[in-house]
Amino acid sequence: MDKYLVKRGEELNLDQWNPNDKSLFPISKKDGKTRLKDLNKELDHLQELLYAEGKHKVLIVLQALDTGGKDGTIRHVFEGVNPQGVKVAGFKVPTEKELAHDYLWRVHKHTPGSGEIVIFNRSHYEDVLVVRVHNLVPKEVWSRRYEHIRAFEKLLADEGTTILKFYLNIDQKEQKERLQDRLDEPDKNWKFSRGDLKERALWDQYQLAYQDALMKTSTEYAPWYIIPANRKWYRNLVISTVIIDKLKSLKMAYPTAEEGLSEVVIE
Repeated sequence: MDKYLVKRGEELNLDQWNPNDKSLFPISKKDGKTRLKDLNKELDHLQELLYAEGKHKVLIVLQALDTGGKDGTIRHVFEGVNPQGVKVAGFKVPTEKELAHDYLWRVHKHTPGSGEIVIFNRSHYEDVLVVRVHNLVPKEVWSRRYEHIRAFEKLLADEGTTILKFYLNIDQKEQKERLQDRLDEPDKNWKFSRGDLKERALWDQYQLAYQDALMKTSTEYAPWYIIPANRKWYRNLVISTVIIDKLKSLKMAYPTAEEGLSEVVIE
């Protein structure tokens, strides 16, 4: 999956990353969904192993433009996984209390404990994305946050957290179709906001903000992957595979059972 890995220090132009790519899984949508079911079972087993062993912590960060597919990724990639050991944290507009603290304060308390997988649906990166695009703080403030974020993620990694970050890459045409779909289908109207159109008008500014964030914060201990996300089934396959490969690399094992269990008789 290194094809989609953002390498530290390399120049990045999102226009050169094809959101329609499906080269790693050159199969049909139907076959892709079938394969995802097998991956769901494998992920379910690995998550149970992670929870049972209770040694490792896993943080998954999902970032995307509006309609990029964060909710759908969580729903399909983690389908069937025991929710006991998986949590989702969403980060919307900061509350008054949160604004009274440093911008990482509200994030740190949601990071995973031992045996947990935590998924950030948006994250601390909003403070170098939305904040930058909408000029909510001066450049001299948001520009130093890349260093803060690298240090924050290094702290988590040093304390045993495995970090995987995914940018769900869609193009403007796909976003338009997804927004239109929210208007056309009554049961999706609740997802649509006129504010989405204002954000869409800032597409180029967001592209630049994401390029900087991805380049400056992709590290060995907290890598970014740019996931082709126009095809939802392909997006799910790639992300599932990356997560499963990383969990396998942890070489987890179930805790040692008590001695003499074979002699236990339940009456």
